[in-house]
Amino acid sequence: MDIIPDLKDNITFEGFKAEVLKDYAIAVRSRECSLLGRREVLTGRAKFGIFGDGKEVPQLAMAKAFAKGDWRSGYYRDQTFMMAIGEFTVDHFFAGLYANTDLSLEPMSAGRQMGGHFVTHSLDGNGHWKDLTKQYNSSADISPTAGQMPRLLGLAQASKIYKNLKDIDASKFSNNGNEVAWGTIGNASTSEGLFFETINAAGVLQVPMIISIWDDEYGISVPAKYHTTKENISEILKGYQRDNDNKGYEILRVKGWDYPNLVETYQEAANIAREEHVPVIIHVQELTQPQGHSTSGSHERYKSKERLDWETDHDCNSKMRAWIIESGITTNESLLDLERSIKKEVREIKKNTWDTFLEPIRKDQKELIALLRNLVSVSNNSVFIAKLLKDFSKIHEPTRKDVVSTARKTLRYTLGETSDDKNKLSKWIDSILKETQPKFSSHLYSETDTSAVHIKEVNPIYNDEELNNVDGRIIIRDNFDALFNRYPEAVIFGEDTGKIGDVNQGLEGLQDKYGALRVSDTGIREATIIGQGIGLALRGLRPIAEIQYLDYVLYALQILSDDLATLQYRTKGMQKAPLIVRTRGHRLEGIWHSGSPMGGIINLIRGIFVLVPRNMTKAAGFYNTLMEGDDPALVVECLNGYRLKERMPSNLSEIRTPIGVVETVKEGKDITLVSYGSTLRIVMDAAKDLLSVGIDAEVIDIQSLLPFDIHHDTVLSIAKTNRLMIIDEDVPGGASAYILNELLDVQKAYQYLDSEPKTLTAKAHRPAYGNDGDYFSKPSAEDIFEAVYEVMHEVHPSDFPKLR
Repeated sequence: MDIIPDLKDNITFEGFKAEVLKDYAIAVRSRECSLLGRREVLTGRAKFGIFGDGKEVPQLAMAKAFAKGDWRSGYYRDQTFMMAIGEFTVDHFFAGLYANTDLSLEPMSAGRQMGGHFVTHSLDGNGHWKDLTKQYNSSADISPTAGQMPRLLGLAQASKIYKNLKDIDASKFSNNGNEVAWGTIGNASTSEGLFFETINAAGVLQVPMIISIWDDEYGISVPAKYHTTKENISEILKGYQRDNDNKGYEILRVKGWDYPNLVETYQEAANIAREEHVPVIIHVQELTQPQGHSTSGSHERYKSKERLDWETDHDCNSKMRAWIIESGITTNESLLDLERSIKKEVREIKKNTWDTFLEPIRKDQKELIALLRNLVSVSNNSVFIAKLLKDFSKIHEPTRKDVVSTARKTLRYTLGETSDDKNKLSKWIDSILKETQPKFSSHLYSETDTSAVHIKEVNPIYNDEELNNVDGRIIIRDNFDALFNRYPEAVIFGEDTGKIGDVNQGLEGLQDKYGALRVSDTGIREATIIGQGIGLALRGLRPIAEIQYLDYVLYALQILSDDLATLQYRTKGMQKAPLIVRTRGHRLEGIWHSGSPMGGIINLIRGIFVLVPRNMTKAAGFYNTLMEGDDPALVVECLNGYRLKERMPSNLSEIRTPIGVVETVKEGKDITLVSYGSTLRIVMDAAKDLLSVGIDAEVIDIQSLLPFDIHHDTVLSIAKTNRLMIIDEDVPGGASAYILNELLDVQKAYQYLDSEPKTLTAKAHRPAYGNDGDYFSKPSAEDIFEAVYEVMHEVHPSDFPKLR
């Protein structure tokens, strides 16, 4: 296993000295980046800065124990660690600070995240997996404090699965499960619930995970006494310490400025986690933050003179420097020469990186200036255009916004004019927008050939000689059985998922057949259930994370929204986590088991497919489709559908429900009714009743909310009926408003409407309990009948006299 060299094994004294000086050079280089980075923000070249100063030395020690194949899930101050493993350079640092959109120059996020957010590339340019066992791996960082913790759990659990399941092709993902997942977090962020949820879950699962807590005794301006009981996180975590009789954590403490002890501590932690497959906590104490929390403020405002003096005395770089001299490794003069050389190097790279960032923008600026000069000579509004040109030409360090904004403003002054120069400007604007917009907007979803949207529909086949009606749960169960047989890398987990086969028996008997590692129960901890799924998917497994009910998704919404939904986008397609989130919802059980908060969900998790099948056969088809693709998805099964009878297809495991495709389940000519999920059955009942009074409604099942109707089939129906009603069990203005926006703004359905488009939704409150609660809280068949009838009454009052 390829590990960055330590300072103990098979090394001469000269080699030892060289290794120490190499480490010190990295620490100095990283510190200089932090110092110059702050200045770049204050001069306005960069927008914001949050840096790793004060944490350099422990990160050097961590890097020495980090092996190829290992994974990091970290904190936005880990720049020194990333430099030490060779995955982050000074060039990358400044390119990120300036938000360079060129992924080859800014590989952390192509300018989509602020600095301090690190990643390694798991995929090649075609979206195919690299060999992750031969590289150092970092999962893509996010800013929300402790948000990195749930994902860490899954990254560590993957090693346990690879170690124990031998029939998986792990060639690109694991070497017999020997990889360690390394987490980092600031001491103040350990106050977050996500931290404690992850700590507890990892202790239960006993996975190879090492958590470094960088403790500088502050959280922004707030001291530890407001964050942590006893002002000491490892003290209050003592209950997790393993002993001879109980499994748990190994908990280690070390001073953050003590280089030799840090190296020894991290080697010890790595050996424990890697060899014994148990979690380890390293509490790194007495760290400092020389420049304060970020460029948004100065720590002199909230730290006492005594504290500031202490931080100067205990700065980890200064302490390491003093130890180097005291140990006779080199002299003060040699270190001064090294430091001067590094400072010069970083300054030169900073300048070159800024020039590289500006070069293509200045090229566009030059082109636009030429276009504007030509336009000044022919336009009737040359005075105004000349003023724009003059101001624009004075911008010494332009942004892309300056260029495009000036061009578009200029075009306004040519209204009503026709000239070749105006046409050239217009085409230039179109061209630059076409080229530039994807730099900021691509890869919200997978853009590979294996995206699930490319998988073709396969309809169910039925044996006409035998209806073979079964409970819907049997269809789901048998389909999961086929999936687990086909995909040895598939795992499913959640509350009640394992032993009893989920609360609706959709996994009945599958744990006995496939084992507790593949079909497993979890604790009640939704955020880390999703985190498990993200981490497992990042490591090449195909996880299905089960959230028992749709409203419980809200516990995990932050992780779904900030981590999973943004992963493709924030890495510009360089990492993927094709996690399937399975849940159930709609219409039953009162306030908390019948909620359908779709409006919130679909607007907060853009980047994840949201699929709403009307029955279990459709749901089975979605799972089959998703397992062939590389997109994350939330599948909402109908909670009241498990005991309803469905015909068992003869080709169950071959069914593919297409992503983003609507289905016309009843044709009609008078009005288009759009719905999904459990409500669709009620819409169908109402449509039959409407026929009795001469109203022939066309009914469309959306099936997929994200993405919505990618072929624009719904507008074809509206063009035929000229009327539209959206029926949804979400609150007013929820998913119905989203659907209406898609139909009016995207599909331009307004041009075909002869009547006002209508939405029929649940009441604004949560649904009340029981059958009566459902009837009076959500759209009923009578509500639908009367609402549709009222539309037709307005159109043809003589044919459809007023009902009431």
